[in-house]
Amino acid sequence: EQTVVLLPRSPSPSKRYFPIPLDSLEDEFRIRSADDCKLFREEFNVDDHSRVLLTQIDGHSCTDYINASYIDVSLSVTLFSIGPMHDTVADFWRMIWEQKTATIVMLTNLKERKEDKCYQYWPDQGCWMYGNVRVAVEDFTVLVDYTIRKFCVQYQGSDGPRAPRLVTQLHFTSWPDFGVPFSPIGMLKFLKKVKTVNPSYAGPIVVHCSAGVGRTGTFIVIDGMIDMMHVEKRLDVFGFVTRIREQRSQLVQTDMQYSFIYHALLEYYMYGDTELDVSSLEGHLQKLHNTRTPLDRLGLEEEFRKLTNVRIMKENMRTGNLPANMKKNRVLQIIPYDFNRVILSMKRGQEFTDYINASFIDGYRQKDYFIATQGPLSHTVEDFWRMVWEYRCHSIVMLTELKEREQDKCFQYWPAEGTFMLCLFFIIRYTNVCNDETHVSNHQEKQSRHVRHFHFHGWPEIGIPAEGKGMIDIIASVQRQQQQSGNHPIIVHCSAGAGRTGTFIALSNILERVKAEGLLDVFQTVKSLRMKRPHMVQTVEQYDFCYRVVQDFVDIFSDYANFK
Repeated sequence: EQTVVLLPRSPSPSKRYFPIPLDSLEDEFRIRSADDCKLFREEFNVDDHSRVLLTQIDGHSCTDYINASYIDVSLSVTLFSIGPMHDTVADFWRMIWEQKTATIVMLTNLKERKEDKCYQYWPDQGCWMYGNVRVAVEDFTVLVDYTIRKFCVQYQGSDGPRAPRLVTQLHFTSWPDFGVPFSPIGMLKFLKKVKTVNPSYAGPIVVHCSAGVGRTGTFIVIDGMIDMMHVEKRLDVFGFVTRIREQRSQLVQTDMQYSFIYHALLEYYMYGDTELDVSSLEGHLQKLHNTRTPLDRLGLEEEFRKLTNVRIMKENMRTGNLPANMKKNRVLQIIPYDFNRVILSMKRGQEFTDYINASFIDGYRQKDYFIATQGPLSHTVEDFWRMVWEYRCHSIVMLTELKEREQDKCFQYWPAEGTFMLCLFFIIRYTNVCNDETHVSNHQEKQSRHVRHFHFHGWPEIGIPAEGKGMIDIIASVQRQQQQSGNHPIIVHCSAGAGRTGTFIALSNILERVKAEGLLDVFQTVKSLRMKRPHMVQTVEQYDFCYRVVQDFVDIFSDYANFK
């Protein structure tokens, strides 16, 4: 059970929290996280005297008000606002126009826990008038953690329309209804995108959540402290929050948000910015594979070693470790976490029948886009097909042979060509219409579906594939199947559901990003996977293979225009 503790309105007069040298950050985070984060809670709020003034309409003084404040921080001058309401949308767009804002940062969803948090202040398509401001949707891109919308904004004055402007909205969609994000990785990536998108000539960035204090303050403190890291080589979260609360009260509202700030800063300090442009990939690979002296560790090995900092959360594996479920696990070291495990429907009158060793994993654009699972055991085949049916999966990717080095790696869970097998309520037929297509029928629901089975035979029993083209081809084939069948989860498995499975999922996400943005971040992609399932991308050879496949992809499509 989670609790929220609101931070007090003003700092304690008897307490003073001093800046932290960067080399002490890891120890300080561990100390303050202990004892239920009480030390984070002690740090704090003040009052607002820097509100934004709108131009008065027809000389009426009451028309200059909007609930928004200037904050002088590292993103030049930033403007904090509440989420617009139905009767304040026109004022919101008037503020955007008058302030010459080019970037809006939105940190709330329109509804959370069935409550309205923000009015949708933009049209879904086409254009709409908000007071005297015309807003037209030019483009939008949906990614797993955030959505980017581009608007053409034009003021319609009494003396005619003004020249239109481009306004970009970056909408962070991964803040949970309660608490804070599970990991700061998405927020740090989002923050970098905001700074990249905002043009230097623009007016203030407008940042809003619902009330314009909690998440909004959290976002701006993280940004300000990252800049302090670079310039002063220290942190002063307490002092920074004190200063911005003098400009808008109650910024950073809860102890969880305050703790999340430190979590994000520790993440950034320990790992830095590992994002690469594809044009710099070849040079980066040379650095990773070179050492200055024979005794130096390869840069690649050092980068992979940092992934071991991702702690395996055994306390979150309770369901998989129940005695009734232990026999359903192929490898006892690889058990799904409770917070993202695939849950099957419970069989009537039978306990523990909702468990399968499988984990939901995010894709590049879509949450829970993949299901990472082990190769079925003879007694879990039924559960495997239940999962296929219940989650409407149309693609299965298999990355192991049934036997390797004379050891069983996976039970054959599909029938021989031209035959069928019965499994609970399911009839599974091998139709071989095109590339291992299987026909699955549920005679209880009187429905049937086609499922495509992609069996990759190019992975050797020891080591990794010699070249990346086969992996590039199978990823492309799976994506084509997904576009035809609807983007339901893709089931990916090897034997244990970690090493090869993690490599395939990592590469799918990395290559999608390369095609869309010309950017890649192998380290953070793999780190994110390991936070969702233990040992994903299991060896340094598999980690290196991720880089090699991307380089092969770039070489094949050397003209960037061909990526898409």
